[in-house]
Amino acid sequence: MAVGGKTFFSGRRAYPGRIAPAIALWALLGADMAASEAPGRTAFLAPAHTKAVWTNESLNGAIQQYCQGCHNDLLEWAGLTLESFRVEEAAEDPVLAEKVIRKLRTRLMPPSTVKRPDEATYEALAGSLEERIDSAASQPDPGYRTFQRLNRAEYERSVRDLIDLQVDASAFLPPDTISHGFDNIADVQTPSATLMEGYLRAAGRISREAIGEPGAKPRETTFKVPRTAAQLRHVEGAPFGTRGGISVLHNFPADGEYVFKIVLHGTPTGQLFGSTAEAEQVEIALDGTRVALLDIDPHMSESDPDGLNLETAPIAVKTGPHRVAAAFIEKALGPVDDVIAPIDHTLADTQIGSAWGITTLPHLRRLSVRGPYNVTGVSETPSRRKIFSCRPISAAEELPCAKEIIQRLARQAYRRPLDRRDLDGLISFYETAAEEGDFESGIRGALQAILASPHFVFRIEQVRAEVEPGGSHRLSDHELATRLAYFLWSTAPDRDLLALADQRRLSQPQVLRETVLAMLADPRSEALGTRFAAQWLRLQDLDRMHPDALIFPYYDHTLAEALRRETELFFENLIREDRSVLELLTADYTFVNERLARHYGIANVTGKHFRRVRLPDEKRRGLLGQGSVLTLTSIPDRTSPVMRGKWVMEVLLGISPPPPPANVPDLEETKAVEGRRLLSVRERMQEHRANPNCNSCHRVIDPLGLALENFDVTGAWRIKDNGVPVDATGEMYEGSVLDGPAGLRQALLKRSDAILTSFTESLMTYGLGRRVEARDMPAVRAIVRRAAANENRASSFILGVVESAAFQKRKSGAQASSLSGEH
Repeated sequence: MAVGGKTFFSGRRAYPGRIAPAIALWALLGADMAASEAPGRTAFLAPAHTKAVWTNESLNGAIQQYCQGCHNDLLEWAGLTLESFRVEEAAEDPVLAEKVIRKLRTRLMPPSTVKRPDEATYEALAGSLEERIDSAASQPDPGYRTFQRLNRAEYERSVRDLIDLQVDASAFLPPDTISHGFDNIADVQTPSATLMEGYLRAAGRISREAIGEPGAKPRETTFKVPRTAAQLRHVEGAPFGTRGGISVLHNFPADGEYVFKIVLHGTPTGQLFGSTAEAEQVEIALDGTRVALLDIDPHMSESDPDGLNLETAPIAVKTGPHRVAAAFIEKALGPVDDVIAPIDHTLADTQIGSAWGITTLPHLRRLSVRGPYNVTGVSETPSRRKIFSCRPISAAEELPCAKEIIQRLARQAYRRPLDRRDLDGLISFYETAAEEGDFESGIRGALQAILASPHFVFRIEQVRAEVEPGGSHRLSDHELATRLAYFLWSTAPDRDLLALADQRRLSQPQVLRETVLAMLADPRSEALGTRFAAQWLRLQDLDRMHPDALIFPYYDHTLAEALRRETELFFENLIREDRSVLELLTADYTFVNERLARHYGIANVTGKHFRRVRLPDEKRRGLLGQGSVLTLTSIPDRTSPVMRGKWVMEVLLGISPPPPPANVPDLEETKAVEGRRLLSVRERMQEHRANPNCNSCHRVIDPLGLALENFDVTGAWRIKDNGVPVDATGEMYEGSVLDGPAGLRQALLKRSDAILTSFTESLMTYGLGRRVEARDMPAVRAIVRRAAANENRASSFILGVVESAAFQKRKSGAQASSLSGEH
């Protein structure tokens, strides 16, 4: 017999130990195999109501009964066969065994269309496989990782801590490659000519800005304002009494005159966008002080000689970082006549309305700073104070002072003590530049060499000659300090951390543990929220999400930033207060400002600053109720149960849903109207699932996403979708009944072991800078077990990663970097 091109029966050939032809056919068609048993096969007898004695024979019988109907040598569904798989031999093929464990722990398999094991069987199978693999891992394999380079975020933070200068790495470096959800994975950080040129350009520009440029030539820096940025309310950093616009920190390279230019948004036909009954003005402020006031001609047009541009006369500015703001003068601070006032003012205090997004008032498009002109010198700046720890007063003092400065900066930049070769090389750069200029020119040349050095750009770890290829060894204390700092702070180790490494105390278990806890209490650990959690939860996808302005006119850039900040602060609080990781699902609190509180319908919150609030009910508890997640898993004009369900599976449970079959129509191709009414998303999903090719995937994914249907595209709560009452009920693939976000939350908590394992895998991936593989899973499970004994507190998971062999050791390999040097 042939079905779908596969032969399941042949009268000329016997298949000893294989599934009976009828069973195979029924499995292919999705039939329930409960009433059938393969001839010649021992039945699995372990009723749920009895406490079975689990032997290898009974465990293998369970796999035979529940798994091999599909995963056999004939069918090989999903490219997987378990026909020769034996529980007692799991450690011999850990990759395959870990796949089985993941499916069992998440209850994803067997599919709901066939007979499924009871809970006791699931636990026995998964536990037995884990025990056999973990017991065989007596010598943990730390895995191999190439050297890492500083990505954009790490580069910016490292430069800031080194010379007290805030830089924008995106101006020099190409976008970082995301692998396994993170931008710090070593094996995709391959150097290229373009990348290295970017690091060299950055070193030159940053060293000049840090020291100052007495001979600076005029150049222009432009800052763009998102089209949907709020233009009605005050912008943080702008002077009080203004609305909208932009506020930025800009580093001025020298004392001199600068011109500030603004460009306003226009209509498609070239006129000034926006209308007002009063004359509009834009204030230019420097560090909160007005330096210019520009009048807006309501009749200006792109066809004018100056277009929609306004610029100041030259303004004298001192060297260094200054807060520059360009904002509209606020015209109505109190009650207004809502008959003649612009519509934006009458909508300003409502929860919805265009006042929050693109208003009917003029909008700022970009701000440019051009200069310097008529340079008069260089003033003292925070960077110069950080760099020049000594000042020579004679020619004889210049070289000793230069050595002191260079040694101090290079030691912090290279994250280890310098040897004679390091120092001599940097001194030669100093001397060459000093000969062409002066002492400060020499320091700038040495600083440029430090910032361009592979020892700064790359996180190099020593390959020890005495270790055979494939062998492993412990990291040095300085290498451990570097891993630790970039894991918890996304920046280089500070002076205290390097001091512990100098004393070779950091690798002592108790000292390391105390150091980790102190680092988590440090404000710099906010990087775990803005870097790790943001990437793990895929918050970067918010930048690509632009809800339809006609359907969701109240959504704007300001709200998008608030949604992201809520989630970052939520995770930072989890770390700071050392709370249970399961509060990611159960927390009855969140962090909001006035803008976000209005969006959520939370009363008594005013002002731009975020504060912790208790949620009034269960619908918004944890991540599943946060607008960031709900928005990034939607599309512009409707919710997407598929994207939301997929996010739950991949991010929280750590499992990938089945890929869609070829030639499956998009949901948009299904009918959206029935009679005279629009169909809800759920109704359209039901229509879509009527296609058998679609149903196989959607029956697993859809219930997870449909449970969140009460949240619209922007995360606002709703009770109707296109006029149809929202139905958020369903059944999870493993049988749990879902009724809205609370039901989904409870169903996921039943799989808390899978959620904690997935979280630990992601945390370890980020901390190690490499993919977590099957060989790492014993360590992952050990971390989860130890954390359970400490109420699943966040610190337990972080300490578990830091104390693992994978974090503290390095494996030697044939691909070891030639940049590792002798240090």
